[in-house]
Order: sequence, then C-alpha cells, then structure tokens
Amino acid sequence: MALVGKQFPDINVNAMNDMGDTFKLNVLEEAVNNKKKVVLFWYPKDFTFVCPTELHAFQSAIKEFEKRNTLVIGASCDTPEVHFAWLSTAKDNGGIEGVTYPILADSNRNLSSVLGILDIQNEVYDEKTDSMQVEGDNVTYRATYIIDEEGKIVHESVNDMPLGRNVNEYLRLIDAYTHVQEKGEVCPANWEDGQAAMQPNANSTKEYLKAQLN
Repeated sequence: MALVGKQFPDINVNAMNDMGDTFKLNVLEEAVNNKKKVVLFWYPKDFTFVCPTELHAFQSAIKEFEKRNTLVIGASCDTPEVHFAWLSTAKDNGGIEGVTYPILADSNRNLSSVLGILDIQNEVYDEKTDSMQVEGDNVTYRATYIIDEEGKIVHESVNDMPLGRNVNEYLRLIDAYTHVQEKGEVCPANWEDGQAAMQPNANSTKEYLKAQLN
C-alpha cells in the first residue's frame, strides 16, 4: 500500500549513534519538531555487502543534505549493539566507521511492519506448534522515504536486496520538492535545481515541451 501523501507513522524506535548511545527516536517528531525534511533509508542487514556502500554514500553526501535542511536517518532490524559493533569497524574491514547520522534499530519490527517493507514471502500457520511461521529473512528491503517538515511522506521507493541506491537522486528529489513548496511550480522529468519548471496547467506544459524542441 502506497504511503505517499500520508503522515509518517508516529512510532518510537531504538536508535544508535556513533558515540555508542542508545536512545529513542521518532522520525515524525524529528521532522515536525525540527522543521526539517528527513531522508529515512532502510537496508537489510549489518555486516553485509551492498549495505556498507550505501551507508558510506549517504555519509559522503551529509553536508549536501544539511544544506537542504534535511536530516539523514538509516535503519535496519539489527539491534543497537550490532549497530555499534559495525560503527566501530573500520571501513577497509567492511565496517561503517565514520558514519555520524543515527541508525534505527527496529529489532522488534514495529515500524518496518507498519511500513510493509519486510522480506516475508509467505506466512504459514503450523498446527503442531500453534504458531505462524514465515518464509523469507524477515528483514527489510532497501526502502527509502522522504518526509517533509509537516511529517508528510512525499516520496517512497523500495529496491530489492541486490540493488544499491543512487544518493544523488534523493538530493534531486529534495531540490524538486523544495522548488514546489517555494515556487508553486511543478517539476518535469529529469528536472534539476536551476532548470525551468512549469505552472500546473496545460498551457505551461505546451510551452515547456515546445522549448524542448528548440
């Protein structure tokens, strides 16, 4: 179920920072109370393969997000202790040492379940044990959310496990949404900051398309 246009869930989740502190973090409150946009990106597991490349990529772009009044938050279903072990592992040894933004530790899967991003292919009731058993790793796909200053989800995307994200695309989307907020215009395909946008009407679209032919 698409969540774009809806409020981000109001759920407190354990989180870990680079100092080794475990604390409660509420993504909705981070956006609304700080009057900032939030990029929340989920990854499957600590100490894996594509995942550290993504965490370092977001860290490399952290100043660009800050320029755009945007907070970056990572997330997985690992525990805070495993997060800190990974944060304490050097980059050249597969770790994420140097990452400074908080990482959610949704080990009880309260938030990821509400978002519907867990790798569960099937659920089967086992009569012998009187329990539900799942097929799949029960970890998250590479889901990404952009949340605005009012707590509304304005972008969501989900990649399968092997597909790493392009961090620059989220910067572009934030630029586009900020342009919409400030100018009241809409942003056409492949729009980048500084390029022409359109008024949300048919005549403006015609003029924009005509300009592309020249």
